[in-house]
Amino acid sequence: MSLGDRMGPVAAVLFDYGQTLVSFDYPRARLLQVLKEVAQWLGPDAPPPEWLLNNVLEPLEVGLADVDESEVDYFSYYLAGWRRAGLEVPTEILWRIMEREQACWARAVRPAPTAFATLRTLRQRGYRLGIASNAPFPPELLHRQLALNGFSDVVDAAVFSSEIGKRKPAKELYLAALAKLEVEPGRALYIGDKPREDYHGPCRAGLDALICTELTDAEPPPPIPFIRKLSELLERLP
Repeated sequence: MSLGDRMGPVAAVLFDYGQTLVSFDYPRARLLQVLKEVAQWLGPDAPPPEWLLNNVLEPLEVGLADVDESEVDYFSYYLAGWRRAGLEVPTEILWRIMEREQACWARAVRPAPTAFATLRTLRQRGYRLGIASNAPFPPELLHRQLALNGFSDVVDAAVFSSEIGKRKPAKELYLAALAKLEVEPGRALYIGDKPREDYHGPCRAGLDALICTELTDAEPPPPIPFIRKLSELLERLP
């Protein structure tokens, strides 16, 4: 499906989040500081921050790469990660640690160079804008991250996989975001960085799609269409 071969004119544009609108610097120093600050909550025998980072937090990141279309219950996954490391932490303490950890990631966001200018211009042209992204973390913390980094001000809706229990390329995530925008799939365009989740998935759900390589420099295999910068959307959408 091409931009000129659709059911109607484009009314909405959905975006992936990580590696499309933003990238992240791994916040190692901030995470270590948080782990140092919360040591008192873990008792006198708490392992040092470096040990906790290496044996609890970093393995959690690796394990998320194997998640399928059914989203994980992240807090249960988080609790299991601490237990695998031999640590039994009360759930209320664990939630407080996780919240502080996620705040580190929120501050590690680096927006794509052309993201905000592109979003603002598309909005001025009358397009409905949304974010539909795979993210297992608690929704309230993800929406807090969007607000902290200014994205809540430039999109009309955001839906994460943790809110609906399904991950891309399952159609439910794209359709949930479009429902918030009140736009049919045949009048929507999806922009992301991964062929499976961000091109084939939305196309099967009835959307059009483009891959953007601005933050990855990884061109998709032919014949998948792609743009090199988000700002190129402004040339394709009047």
